[in-house]
Amino acid sequence: MKLYIKHMVCIRCKMIVEAELVKLGIDYLTVELGQVETVKQLDSDQISLFEKAINRSGLELMDDKKSIIIEKIKRIVIETVHYSETRLRTNMSDHISDILGYDYTYLANLFSEVTGTTIEQFYLSHKIEKVKELLVYNELNITEIAFLMDYSSVAHLSNQFKKFTGLSPSHFKKLRHIRRRMLENM
Repeated sequence: MKLYIKHMVCIRCKMIVEAELVKLGIDYLTVELGQVETVKQLDSDQISLFEKAINRSGLELMDDKKSIIIEKIKRIVIETVHYSETRLRTNMSDHISDILGYDYTYLANLFSEVTGTTIEQFYLSHKIEKVKELLVYNELNITEIAFLMDYSSVAHLSNQFKKFTGLSPSHFKKLRHIRRRMLENM
């Protein structure tokens, strides 16, 4: 049985869901971002107990088809940007459409209607968050980050970063160092 879970967007969420399944004695095959597949069909009492357990952590069970599709789109974007070790071979719209088996125009319209933002904006904001994370870690230079995050050039990354944050990547990096020095002086 597949259960779809709203707001399940990180590794900690997976750990919370797995822990609740174990506590309730529910055997499962997989726990992925946004969904759980159980070994057996759950009865209404088990579903109710599981739902109450995950609600305490801000997660929700979903049964509405549109909501499930939206969460799947979000999961694909988040997994691709934050957790994938390989680069996309196609653009994000084709990637999402291929995985979900729906026309991208339908998915894009549904996503915008429900969330109030576009899939592209959602994707780009996650890319920028990942770039911020990589800048803070300070393990890669801006050229390596641009390549890793599939930007056509450092200039393209810098322009998009500035559009989203109001800062250039180098200025963002400097602010991090200034804040750290200020904290060290306290």
